[in-house]
Amino acid sequence: MPETIAGRGQRKLEHLRFFQQDCNGTSGLEDVHLIHQALPQLDWTDIDLSCRWLGKTLAAPFIINALTGGPPETKAINAALARVARRTGIALAVGSQKAAIENKAWVESFAITRRENPEGLILANLGAGNSPDVAREAVAMIAADGLQVHLNAAQELVMPEGDRSFRGWLDNIKDMVNFLDVPVIAKEVGFGLSREAALQLYHAGVRILDVGGRGGTDFAAIENKRRDRQVTALNHWGLPTAVSILEIKELGLPVEIVATGGIRSALDAARALALGAKIVGAAGHFLKILLDQGEETLVQEIFSWQEDLKRICLLTGCPTPAELATKPLVITGKTKAWLEGIQRR
Repeated sequence: MPETIAGRGQRKLEHLRFFQQDCNGTSGLEDVHLIHQALPQLDWTDIDLSCRWLGKTLAAPFIINALTGGPPETKAINAALARVARRTGIALAVGSQKAAIENKAWVESFAITRRENPEGLILANLGAGNSPDVAREAVAMIAADGLQVHLNAAQELVMPEGDRSFRGWLDNIKDMVNFLDVPVIAKEVGFGLSREAALQLYHAGVRILDVGGRGGTDFAAIENKRRDRQVTALNHWGLPTAVSILEIKELGLPVEIVATGGIRSALDAARALALGAKIVGAAGHFLKILLDQGEETLVQEIFSWQEDLKRICLLTGCPTPAELATKPLVITGKTKAWLEGIQRR
């Protein structure tokens, strides 16, 4: 049965209530070890965290990733996140805008982000089941610099009211790439992108992949909390973030990787950058701080991440975060085992 507008709004609010309690295993980034350089041959002032992405300059390669929007209760959250992104100079992605496309009264909960952050890098967000016309409407709603197309089949299969038809998703994405004037970013939502999926997306024209790996917010667990009878088969399902990055890098494709899923510190971010990510994002970690401790505390947390990333860059001999991907590192544990077995049947 199709989900009603009221039902979609209620689900958004339930996600906000449940998300803080659920983490989908480990990101695998703890298996990635950067090599300390006792003679870095750099000064603190040599380190430049800024980067260009989607035609704009960020103060650091960070994004506050897709979170929420729709019901009136989410407007203040999105406004605060937009201000935080503006003050810290990083990117922002809104949550799925389908709710506002179906109910115009909810547009303001998304449009507020552009008013609060008029010059910032902001990404629109829709599911892969939508048409290019709907995608264009989502982009226009917030004057977005790009569109995240989320791939959430696992979540849908746990949702009582979720979709059960995914056959047309890839064609929709290809049409969006050809139809829109902004880049399309394919984004998993906590279960990781395999190399097979990355290759399919590449052939569809996508050049930016957000791995959305296991280790962060677990939407299967969140949806289970909304069910009377739980679906346990998908507990800890998916590819950890570190593994997903390595899967894509192994292909050698000319794509940009956004690392999300279980990023909880600047060290996690540095590890992801060292594996080959261009941008690193967090969603649940930042939202929890905002809701529990307020906007100013979140600003200071992101500034702390920036300072810590500078420290890590200096101590690995990297004048920029991008150079982390050129430095030696050691991979251990389950991530090493996956890397050694990546030539699977």
